[in-house]
This record gives sequence, C-alpha cells and structure tokens, in this order.
Amino acid sequence: MRSISILWILSTSGLWAQSYDLLISGAKVVDGTGSPWFYGDVAITAGKIVKMAPAGLLKDAAAKRRIAAKGLVLSPGFIDIQGHSREYLLSGDGRVIAKVSQGVTTEIMGEGSSNAPANARTSTQMPGSAMSKEAKVRFGGDHGFDEWLRAMEAHGGSVNMGSFMGAGTLRQYMMGMKPGRLDEAQKKELQRVVRLGMEDGAFGIASALIYPPDSYSNTDELVEMCTAMAPYGGVYITHMRSEADQLLEGIDESIEIGRRAGVPVEIYHLKAAGKANYGKLTAAIEKIEQARAGGLDVQANMYPYTAGSTGLTSCFPADVAADGKLFANLDNPTIRQKIKAEIVSGKVGYENLCLQSGPEGVLVLGMNKPENQKYVGKRLNEIATMMNRHWVEAAMDLVLSERQRIGTVYFMMSEENVKRQLQLPWIKIGTDAGGPNPANATARVHPRSYGTYTRILGKYVREERVLTLEDAVRKVTSAVATRLSIRDRGVLREGMAADLVLFNESTVAEKATYENPHQISTGIEHVFVNGVEVWAQGKHTGAKPGRALRGPGYRAP
Repeated sequence: MRSISILWILSTSGLWAQSYDLLISGAKVVDGTGSPWFYGDVAITAGKIVKMAPAGLLKDAAAKRRIAAKGLVLSPGFIDIQGHSREYLLSGDGRVIAKVSQGVTTEIMGEGSSNAPANARTSTQMPGSAMSKEAKVRFGGDHGFDEWLRAMEAHGGSVNMGSFMGAGTLRQYMMGMKPGRLDEAQKKELQRVVRLGMEDGAFGIASALIYPPDSYSNTDELVEMCTAMAPYGGVYITHMRSEADQLLEGIDESIEIGRRAGVPVEIYHLKAAGKANYGKLTAAIEKIEQARAGGLDVQANMYPYTAGSTGLTSCFPADVAADGKLFANLDNPTIRQKIKAEIVSGKVGYENLCLQSGPEGVLVLGMNKPENQKYVGKRLNEIATMMNRHWVEAAMDLVLSERQRIGTVYFMMSEENVKRQLQLPWIKIGTDAGGPNPANATARVHPRSYGTYTRILGKYVREERVLTLEDAVRKVTSAVATRLSIRDRGVLREGMAADLVLFNESTVAEKATYENPHQISTGIEHVFVNGVEVWAQGKHTGAKPGRALRGPGYRAP
C-alpha cells in the first residue's frame, strides 16, 4: 500500500507523468540568482524550463534527449548588455559564432546608434557605421523600430536580440550631422519619436557622447529624450562624455540626467582611462554609491580587459565630422595643421583616446586597401616611423586613405582597477563587440568579441578568484535581465525560457588574443537558446532560434 502511494505522488507531481524534450541530469546548477550552487536535474519542453529537481530525482523520467551533465556547470544563458551584431543579425551571418561559443544567448544593442528611427537625415552615416543606408531607410515610419526587430527575427539569429534607441540616431533623425540646438517644434517631435520607439519595444535610450552626432547633444537635450522615455520604464544607458580626464564630470552629468528625467542610469564600460586617471576610480565609485544611497538607481557594466576598442577617428575633434565632412576636412591642409597643433598641445576639449593611450598604446586592427596591409597589427608610433610622419599626421593619413573609421585598440586601463570593478555589486558584464564568424573573418578585432565571458570564468573566477562562480554568473545573467525588465530569462526556474549554458569550470578559458583574436574559447560544451541547441562541443549546430526581445513599455500592435 505504501509503495502504491509513493508511485501515485510521483506520477501526479509530474516527475514521471510526461515526456520531456530534453533532460539535463546531474549538473552543478548555478541558477543566476547568486545563490550557492547545487546538484540538479532540469527538464525542458517547448523551449521552457518545465521541471527542476535535486540531482537524480528525474533519472527515470521519459525524455526525447538526455544529457548526463556530471562534471559540468549549468547556468542561464549569458545576456550581453552591450553587443554590436546589428548587421550580422539583420543581413549577415546570424549565427554570431563568436558570441554563442562563449555562452551568449541574448544580445542587446543600440549604443549611440540604432537602425531605427530612420528618415533621409539618418542615411548620412559616420565612416564605418554598422548600418547600411538601405537598412536605415528600410525602417522609416512611425513604427520602424518594431519593424527592425521583426526583420532581425525573420532573418534568423542564433541569439535573442533587442536594442535601445540610439541617442545619436534620435539626434540625427532631427538634425542630421549638424551641430546646434533643437528648436521647440523639433523637441516636441523628438519626444514623440521617443515614445513611439518605447512602445515598439526599445529598452531605453543609449548615448555615446564622445562620438558625433551624440556629442552635439547637450545635457538638456538628453533630459528631454529621457523624460519622454520615463513613463515606459526605460533605462538611460550611456557611454559618458569622458572616461578619462573628465571622468567625474561625466558621472555627474549622467546622474543629473537621471535625476531630472526620473529614470534609471546605466554607465557603459565603466573605466578610469589613462594612467594619470587611474586613481580617479575611487571617487567615481563613491559618486555612484552616493547617488544610490540618495535614491537614484545608478549602475554600470564593463568588459574585463585593460584595452578598449573603437575607431582611429576617436583621436580627432568631433567637429571635424560635422555635416558629414570628415574626409574633406582631413584633406584640408589648414584644418589638418589645426588638428595636429591642438592634439600635440594636449589641451583638447574632448575625449582623445590617442592622448590617453599614447601612440605606443594604439594598436591598429583593420585595413581594406592592399597598400595599407603592412600597418595592420602595428602600434601607431611604429606606423608613424614607417611613414616618417608625426603620429597625428599618420593617423589622419590612414583614415583619409582608408575612407573608414579604422578599427583600433587602445591600451588605457589598469588591471588593478579591472579587478576592483569586477567585485562591485552593481557591475554587469558586456562585450562591447560584434559576433563575427572566424571562418570568414578578415579584419582583426578586440579579443572581447570571442572571450569576454570565458575570460571572466577562467581567469577571474577559477585562476585568480577575484569573483565567486555564483556572483560571476549573476553578473552576466539575472543582473542584466533585472536591469532591462526581461522577466522570462536570466534565472534557472520553472516557467523561464530555456536559454542555457553547460560549461566545464575546470577548462573554460579565453583563447583569443590581440595578435590572434579569431579563436574560439574552450570549455563551453552546450548552449541552448529557447530550448534549441546552437552550440555543441565546439561546433555551431546551424540553428537560429533567436527571438526579438522588447522592453517593458512595449505595446503590441
């Protein structure tokens, strides 16, 4: 009689009552909340986690597929809060192999620019923009942002995709590449466009204030954007106006925008750039924590490297690109001389990454023209010597010759600060990178494209013990999901979407380097997106089950 009762309890509880699509058994479960790991079984059906139980309890359950996960860690899929795979997900290789191979299952885009809103003014692109003119015009109209998200989903991607509205795109929508202030009619139209974007599913507004046209927006204009966003639960996320000499002022501006607009503030890739500024990190942390203590939700994210990456054009004043005349201005001898004199003096009124890194800390990555291939992988001081030119002139010559922004790595942070930031409770992790396919990649990239998350798990968790495994996973999963109000991902729990990573904590490691970046990480054994396996023991499965994710203000048509 007793055995019959036990069988009845098990069957009615669902442990034996159904057949699952996938059963992962005996895993070391790190659930994303920060809670201690435990051994468990997880069952998935129709793209959802439908059952979780202590290890062994589901051993007799029926399943179409089983993975014996003894020796592996099971965690939620990693959510990249700062991705740049827009074109890969819209018209290119939607597999984003560099991302899924390190455990990424969701990518959030939009830093500074987005494919919508779009009109004729947004079709004038900065050199090296990730968006084609055709893509931007394609998503014109009041609901272009929704159309863009749907287009990415229809194209097919191996990760889920979502985006902020780019503050620079909003600015360009109103003013093109012209500096100056918006008039009252333009301000009203700007706020209308922001509201539409939020209703289409944007996660908020993302600025990149060292780049034009973002840099042409003043604090008041950003407040006006964010005020329109506020009723929809969006986040203001910012690449601040300065991360170096004016780092503390940049944080002050971000906090002011959040307070005046009544919105949460997230700081992209927090850092104290330039050796002279390393010591400012303490004051930066204090400013953020004081704001939090005062009731303003200010947080930040980072990538775990001492070098950043952007265009070589970041060494030039923002006004050189005004009205889309970057190349014409760089070809003007008078303007060139003025640029050189200003940079050499060191008294610049903008964020000059070449000055923060020094020409010896500027690594040039990508060139298109055959005659410039000899400069790929060289430091800017080496290139200047090869050209027999001053390094500022060499930088201008390269950009003018290539007619592109030129991908560049800037070595400008300290390892001590990186470790300190990783331990902060309000820090999250983002790649600040796209997801290339190593099989057909040509230009060099920053190794963060391939190794951000595996570097965290290998170097900073296993080897150096800067973080616990549980806290590291929380920072790349639930911390991001909570920040963006993504309610069905980021935690292993019954009813949640089955975005999962199975990895070997003893072998997980970054392999990409600055010299040879297109290398797949080790230790990531299986990656599932919406219950579909996209990465299996070192190979992409070809599956593209990614879905468009939307912010809390989304209103379905």
